[in-house]
Amino acid sequence: MTQRELTPPQARIYEVIFGTQSPAGKAFDLVLIAAILASVAVVIADSIPELHESYGRLFWQVEWVFTLFFTIEYGVRIWCSPNRKAYLSSGFGIVDLLSILPTYAALFIPEAAPLLILRLFRIIRIFRVLRLLAYIKEATVLSEALRRSSRKIFVFFSMMIIITTLFGCLLYVVEGPENGFHTIPESVYWAIVTITTVGYGDVAPVTALGRAIASVGMLIGYAIIAVPTGIITAELTQELRRQRDLRSCEHCNRSGHEPDSLHCRFCGAELPESAI
Repeated sequence: MTQRELTPPQARIYEVIFGTQSPAGKAFDLVLIAAILASVAVVIADSIPELHESYGRLFWQVEWVFTLFFTIEYGVRIWCSPNRKAYLSSGFGIVDLLSILPTYAALFIPEAAPLLILRLFRIIRIFRVLRLLAYIKEATVLSEALRRSSRKIFVFFSMMIIITTLFGCLLYVVEGPENGFHTIPESVYWAIVTITTVGYGDVAPVTALGRAIASVGMLIGYAIIAVPTGIITAELTQELRRQRDLRSCEHCNRSGHEPDSLHCRFCGAELPESAI
């Protein structure tokens, strides 16, 4: 997508809002984080009946202050963005919009009041700020590990869906509606709760055969519950090793340095700045 040229005022505002190198940019990010956390705290506090009864009007007024602040910020981001269409269609652009729409929707459409819970989307915006700050290296490592493990995780969850469906169908046949397994979806729900070792206890097998099948499901749950963690951990280890191999010493041509290393671990020469 083509980018438009920014005027000097737009360029200066862009460096403050989208950048983190200047003192003004860092200060803006800190103010933005504080505003996001405070607005989320207001939403959470307003959900408590006692606080809503005593301070509901105050919470609503404070919410409008935050909404106006985020609305102005959203408009300024659009104004100074080199590629407005790319920003508006990006994940963070959509989150920015969702964080302000519910308040306006509740004002003009009272039936949309339940959508106010979407204001909690503001907490996601912190990830953008953290991504632009000193945590970018750590975020890159984690996101790359998750991306590389996504296909394995998909296969694992597909297998889990099949297993829980089989166990749910078995219990539906063995126990039946008279023992609480009224439908196959309810039985599959029981299987998910059992295999994940959550065990709410709202539905439980009564017959000996049903309990035997449930026992097998519990053992399977213990056996495979750590699989996703193992997959992500293995990919994370591989990604860390890959990033260490990317940093080579220009003096001795040896690699294996940590991303934040300043000097070669073998010859002591100064390392080039990490590009990650």
